[in-house]
Amino acid sequence: MFKVIKEIATDHFSNRSQIIKLAKADLFRTYRGAALGWAWAIIKPVVTIAAYWFAFTVGLRAGGKVNGYDFFLWLIAGVVPWFYMSEMLTQGTDSLRKYSYLVTKMKFPVSTIPTFVSLSKMIINVIMIAIVIIIFWISGYPPTIYYLQIPFYILLDMIFFTLWALFSSLFAAVSKDFANLVKSFITALFWFSGILWDATKIRNIWIKRIMFFNPITYLVNGFRNSFINKIWFFEQTNLLLYFSVVTLFMFFLAVICYKKLRKDIPDVL
Repeated sequence: MFKVIKEIATDHFSNRSQIIKLAKADLFRTYRGAALGWAWAIIKPVVTIAAYWFAFTVGLRAGGKVNGYDFFLWLIAGVVPWFYMSEMLTQGTDSLRKYSYLVTKMKFPVSTIPTFVSLSKMIINVIMIAIVIIIFWISGYPPTIYYLQIPFYILLDMIFFTLWALFSSLFAAVSKDFANLVKSFITALFWFSGILWDATKIRNIWIKRIMFFNPITYLVNGFRNSFINKIWFFEQTNLLLYFSVVTLFMFFLAVICYKKLRKDIPDVL
């Protein structure tokens, strides 16, 4: 186990510059051939945010105030982080198949491929979070000291979903059915993870605890704590503990999966 962990760490350290270069290349490759290029990575989520604004502010008019903030602001504080999570659930899972040539032709370390894909998606998400900050500011809510913990949640977000991508991409490489199974659960995760509703309002304490074992729920709530609820992460140590346990479990799951499958990946790809 420790030998495998050391191998993964060494591969990342030795190829750190290549990981950054490949993350940049992934950004441009996704939108290659389009006139606006990688700018579509920003335009697409901005259009989605505009659609939410129209639906909940102009159309349904169902959005009341949440802790003194417009419902639309509460919504985008959680939806924007979800953009990264949903992409990692799908594209992170497909990362080894997408970049199979790096493994079969260039002998690039398998463990680093999900990492540069994750970095690529997070770059876009950080830009989107900056746009959310601007929207809040324009709406009359300038940055507060609680914004200082946003990088902390971004880090937790990237750590968990990079580990997820390592685990899931290995499984998806040997079984296309696993990738299809993950994609079929995306919509259910969106609705059950407290993105369009407030998971903290659940009255049943046991259901609430189970909900916050879902890392998506914890992270979305964490970003909302930074933007709206004004709660520090260390004020909810029990929830941080839940997230840490799940992340540690995902870490060992990814390492075990890597240990079992890393030698077979070049053949199955």
